[in-house]
Parts: sequence; structure tokens; C-alpha cells
Amino acid sequence: MIVETRNEKETFKLGYSIGKKAQAGQIYTLTGDLGVGKTIFTQGLAAGLGIEEPVNSPTFTIVQIYEEGRLPFYHFDVYRIGDVEEMEEIGYEDYFYGEGVCLIEWANLVEEILPRPVIAVLIEKNLEKGFDYRKITIDGMDESIQTEVNSEQEEENENIGN
Repeated sequence: MIVETRNEKETFKLGYSIGKKAQAGQIYTLTGDLGVGKTIFTQGLAAGLGIEEPVNSPTFTIVQIYEEGRLPFYHFDVYRIGDVEEMEEIGYEDYFYGEGVCLIEWANLVEEILPRPVIAVLIEKNLEKGFDYRKITIDGMDESIQTEVNSEQEEENENIGN
């Protein structure tokens, strides 16, 4: 599934739509260059799970745990991981195989320990299409959920135009 967003609000709403449909045990990997909107997308996904507290990238803590939503949310940022053993030290298996939803930024750095399947989210800029334009590619999501998310995005885009 490919979704194009043209501002932070649309990127947030895509994350929100996905968060509303997220299920226990799902693992989302999130990749994209620095400043591409990974945190905005993550904040939307967390809001879709019903999390109201502020969500920021856990760059220095590796994992941030949110338990107030309809499902626990485990937000990983593994950018500073030097070795997979560091993931073992924080007990990653409890999160990956638990009853919550995991979102892992920079997941390519710990790919060898990721369970399958994962839902891979790639966010890319294209400055030729505008400073705030984002192409968001999502692989591994159930087709019925993709259809629902696409419908919500189309409906939202129509509402923006009116």
C-alpha cells in the first residue's frame, strides 16, 4: 500500500487510522531518513491506540512503554544500538512476543531478531513534489485493513477539499 501525504496532519491521520486497526502482537518497522516524519506518524498511531500522553522518540532509552491505550504500545528507537545483545539486555522478547503493539524505528539495525511477519512502513520525501510531501509505503498489512485505511484516507482527503 502506498499513501501520499502532503502535510504533518495527513501523516498523523494515516498513523491514527492504522493505530485504530492495530492488533495485539503486531510489529511495525518504521524506516526513513532523519526529519522525514517518523515521530509524527508514530504519534498518530499511538493516538489511534487511545494513548493521550505525549509520545516522543525514545532515542536514548531505546524503548518507551505506553500502557494507557486499548493495547500496550512499545515504541523502540534502535538507532543507537551497537549490538543486538543490547536488545537482549532490555528484554525485547517480552515486548515482541507480548500482547501489545510494537513500533521499531531503524529496525534494519536489528533485523536478525525481528519475528515474522512484520508490517514495514517506509517514509520518503520528494522535494520536487513539495517540502511537506511524503510517500509512505506499507508492506505486510492485512488487505482488509489496508482497504479500511485507504477508505478513511480518501474520505479525509475529500473533507479537506470541501
